[in-house]
Amino acid sequence: MKSLLSAAFLLLIFATGSKAQEQTPLQKHVAFFDANNDGIVYPTETYKGLRAIGLNAALSLAASALINGFMSPKTTPDGKFNPLLPIYVSNINKAMHGGDTGVYDSNGGFVEANFEAIFEKHAKTNPNALTKQELDEMLQANKDSDVAGGNASSAEWNVLYNLCKDKDGFLQKETIRKVIDGSLFYELQKANQSSLKQ
Repeated sequence: MKSLLSAAFLLLIFATGSKAQEQTPLQKHVAFFDANNDGIVYPTETYKGLRAIGLNAALSLAASALINGFMSPKTTPDGKFNPLLPIYVSNINKAMHGGDTGVYDSNGGFVEANFEAIFEKHAKTNPNALTKQELDEMLQANKDSDVAGGNASSAEWNVLYNLCKDKDGFLQKETIRKVIDGSLFYELQKANQSSLKQ
């Protein structure tokens, strides 16, 4: 009986662990905002997540309305409008937009070659970082016919730059790598919580 319980326990641990491992980097990127881990991100969760990483209340409110308003219809399983504007983490790849770097494939997987190409093409001052001017040049080079997507991409990158540039004005390569799988959000949340306690 003990061995049966042990086996069941190990199976439960494995199943729980494998679920997290099965998420694509894009799903992990969005999962930070899924506060209750139910696979759905509502505007209130987006707002709280944006506040947690250091955005002010007004920007967080506007961004959560835009983000959920744009992504919800694309990720909802039946494709119908839901007034609660849920974003379904499992379908987040359906909400990918134009004007971006191509670091995610169509399934939300990470494309290392496209990530490296950002720095090969645009990092002129420091091979492992982007200045604001280089970031702007990258955004300009990535523009395509998806105007709304290009605007979203520009907003995302500029927020990232403003939150994470170093003292010399560089957005470091490893910082960008961490935002791709969402691990940066947890670091920002922790740093923000620490600064509030001081």
